[in-house]
Amino acid sequence: MESNGLKQPSSPHEHLCVSIVPIFNHLEQAELKEVAATTKGRKLPKGEILYRAGEKSNSLYIIHKGKLKVYRLTESGKEQVIRILQPGDFTGELALFTDNVHDSYAEAMEATELCTISSGDINDLFLKYPQISLKIIKEFSLRLDQAEHQVISFTTEDTETRVALYLIQQAESSQSKEIRLPMSRKDLASYLGTTPETISRKLAKFEDEGWIQQFDQRAIRIVDMENLSLYK
Repeated sequence: MESNGLKQPSSPHEHLCVSIVPIFNHLEQAELKEVAATTKGRKLPKGEILYRAGEKSNSLYIIHKGKLKVYRLTESGKEQVIRILQPGDFTGELALFTDNVHDSYAEAMEATELCTISSGDINDLFLKYPQISLKIIKEFSLRLDQAEHQVISFTTEDTETRVALYLIQQAESSQSKEIRLPMSRKDLASYLGTTPETISRKLAKFEDEGWIQQFDQRAIRIVDMENLSLYK
């Protein structure tokens, strides 16, 4: 069974929740209210597991506040972070198209609020608003591309290159040279396939070269994008 978080009746925050999700934000206000009426609120404290690998997938989860870490466990029991989900992102999409089980774990990285929609309700919405399913398929393709790039990166690029490319990606997605890492050094190391100590060494090297400035464990300013971009 999936972890029992606190469930609450549908409320105005669910309307806001669905309105910030790319798969729903094309809908009119009345349609958003219809979607929101199918949702239930759920709160997870930091460290709470939303679902585990092997559990049946039967709901779509939308992050309203907070962050979720999605990861798999290797045969040795080591975490491999797949992605970090933030407000507006969703997970549990396997429930939408297949009668399947989760192949990963989802854990709250901080106090997190979710909106949940059952697979039956979301399938009814597909029939009424086909654009929703098209947008979800687009998101699937983006995630598949990301996963393939991650695998290729592990096998063809050294750690220093992976760290540099990650910083560039964060700057490009935020459209700012002032970035804040969305995860701890430990989780970033898991995501990039290395160790926290190696992450710290590579960032220190970039700082010594004058390419970045570090303000704390998360806050980084990219000073010399040109040299950092040589890794691309």
